[in-house]
Amino acid sequence: MIQEIIAYKNIVDNIEVLMEKSPYKKKYIIEKVGIPSPTFYRKLKAQSFTPDEVLSIAKVLSPEENFRLELKAEIEQAKREFEEGNFTTHEDMLIELKRKGII
Repeated sequence: MIQEIIAYKNIVDNIEVLMEKSPYKKKYIIEKVGIPSPTFYRKLKAQSFTPDEVLSIAKVLSPEENFRLELKAEIEQAKREFEEGNFTTHEDMLIELKRKGII
């Protein structure tokens, strides 16, 4: 647990450098994260972003990694739903689509 906290602290301490090295402008990051610009810069200067805000910034800075993590989570969720029997067969889906007039 201590290693994770140290790693998190290092990210927070270096978040401005990470943003500067990224291909994204701060304005874009601010828009995507949804923090008002003055608040964003105040938090950046004081290194006082919440963990959720740091996560939001990281998702903007590393979209490929974020996509992989989200995809992995969705696959795991689908596996659980399948094991629980919570799915629709192909045949049932075709019947439903025909009933709605989609096909």
